Parts: sequence; structure tokens; C-alpha cells
Amino acid sequence: MTRIMEAVDIHHAYGTVNALDHVSLSVEQGEFLTILGPSGSGKTTLLRVIGGFETPLRAKTLRIAGIDVRGLPPNHRPVATVFQHYALFPHFGVGENVEYGLRIRGMNGEARRKKALEVLRLVRLSDKYHRRIQQLSGGEKQRVALARALATEPSLLLLDEPMAALDEKLRREMQAEVRSLQRELGTTFLQVTHSQEEALTMSDRIAVMNAGRIEQLGSPVEVFERPASRFVALFMGSRNVLDGEVGAVEADQVRLDLAEHSFWGRWTGRESPRRGQPAFISIHPQKLRLEDRPPQKAASPMNTITGTIVSSMYKGVETEVVVNTDLGPFVVSVSEEQTARGSSRTLAWSPLDCAVGPTANAELPTIFAQR
Repeated sequence: MTRIMEAVDIHHAYGTVNALDHVSLSVEQGEFLTILGPSGSGKTTLLRVIGGFETPLRAKTLRIAGIDVRGLPPNHRPVATVFQHYALFPHFGVGENVEYGLRIRGMNGEARRKKALEVLRLVRLSDKYHRRIQQLSGGEKQRVALARALATEPSLLLLDEPMAALDEKLRREMQAEVRSLQRELGTTFLQVTHSQEEALTMSDRIAVMNAGRIEQLGSPVEVFERPASRFVALFMGSRNVLDGEVGAVEADQVRLDLAEHSFWGRWTGRESPRRGQPAFISIHPQKLRLEDRPPQKAASPMNTITGTIVSSMYKGVETEVVVNTDLGPFVVSVSEEQTARGSSRTLAWSPLDCAVGPTANAELPTIFAQR
């Protein structure tokens, strides 16, 4: 594949705070890549640097569509940006908003109108050309902002949390529409969001950022199922993350020893595991099974721990159950009604359904670090 964007050793700081700590990232032609992270992780700063709205303290390489864009203003870069609050001109109509970038580039009136109608058709707003911005719904405004960006045929389209202002139902609809449009056009999209669901449902790859660094870069399945760090596991929604140390290694599986228990799982660290090193185990609630008794010994090897159900919460398609064990509470999602409070149950999960990775000292909980 053709590399459409390459950023190498990007460093930026605000005072003593490192917003971007020597970040490197590349995006392939036609890819939908999402930069995901909590507030303050550096994701928006990175997008602004790529778009030309922020000048980094250091950038060894920053190329877009083969052009060295270091020092170039936004309007001289082969990019377009869809901002969180759309940045539409309220005194312009829909058509005028879409044509704005084309007018700046010197395209004549008839050609601008033809192009505007073409992209409005793509976003299903061809009948709204003469409509005023104030007359549009939130979803329609987002589509106008998207059409305005696409009209200039950018090599790279930047999206700065474009769904943040939408309600949940409309957000889900727009996620599907934007992803479908991106596939149809083959345009390269680079999106910033703090929503794990948005990243998982829309992306070809996800870059998870934390404290100005990219903690993990991979497909949605890789990031969700095989977190490379304790931070990624927690941020991607794992409710069951425990700390211990590596007790044994067999091929790509390791045994994690903690207190009086040992569990097996797939190693997800970048470097090979070492016996005795601090490590975490991560199990998503959907991967756990509630059993009346431990699985039979003849069955496939399973991790197990026994506990007592202390609470349950009905959530529509599933019930979230909290089981208290001697390692603390586990959260498990079940579809059936087997959640009698106070009953003793066995939690079971396959080694293939959990991740074990390295834990940096800075990530260790205070209690565990003092042991």
C-alpha cells in the first residue's frame, strides 16, 4: 500500500507538560485510522500538528502525499478538517458553505456549484443546497461539514471528534454512514476520538494514546482482545484487570501467579516475557462464564475461581453480575437469569480469551507496588 502520511519523532510541549513525546505514526492510502485516548493524552495536539494548526517543537519528518508539510499553513497542505463543532458559516447557505474551500482555491462559480451538488448527493443532502444552516438538524450539519471537506478532494481527511455533539442514536447512525462513505470514496481518514465504541466500529487501525505517547497501534481486534499494556486494557473497557508476576512461559502463553492463584493467558507484550516480571491479566466480562461447579477435568484447560454473587444489574440484552472472590470483585456479563444474590458460583474462562502483558512500575496500584 501507498503511505499517504508519515510523521516521525514529533515532539511538542506546553510549558513543562509533554503533549507529544516523540511520536511517530504513518497512515496508508485509503485507510481509516483512529487516534484514541482520554482527555490530555495528546491525540488532538497530534491532529492539529498534522493539519498545520499547531507548530511542534520538533518534527524529524512530516510528509503528506509525498509533500514535506513542515512549516506549511493549513491551506497549503493536501488535507481538510472536519471540526468537532463543524465550524460552518451561519450567514452562508448549505451550498455556499460547501463551496467555500473551492472558492478560496479559485474555482469558478458554475464548477463550484456542480462540485457542491456532487458531494451533497454523496452525503444525501442534494435537496438542501439552498437551505440555511440554522434550519438543519445536528446530523445534517455534520454532513454539510463532511461535504465541505470532501469537496476539495484532500489526500487526507482529518476528523476532530466529529460525533461528539450528536445524541446516541444519531451518533450510531452517522458512524455507519461515515464509514460507508469512506469505503465508497477510498479517501484516507484520520479521526480523533475518546469513544472506544466509535474507534472499534469505524477503524481499520487504532492508535491508543496516553501521556503524549502511542501505547498501542493495531487493528480493532488486536487492541481490544490483546492489549499491550495495563492502560490499554483498562481504557478499552476490561473490567477485570489483576496484577501478579510471570510464573511460567510456554510458547505464546504464560502463567500469571498472584496470591494463591495461577491463571494462564496469551502474552500480549511487545517483548518476550521473563519469569518473575510484573504482569497483568485482563478478562472482558463477556469472556467469563458463570458455572454452578468447576468444569470437568477432562474438558479443555480452563482458568477458574470461586466466589459469591453480590449484585446484578439488568442492562437489556445482558445482565452485569459482580462476583466477590478472594482476589476481589469480578464483573461478568450473562444473558440468562442465574444471578441469585449470595449464591456461590465458579467463574471460568479459557486462556485464549484473556490477555497477559507486562506491567510497568508506574502502572502498578499503590497497594500492590508496596508488597
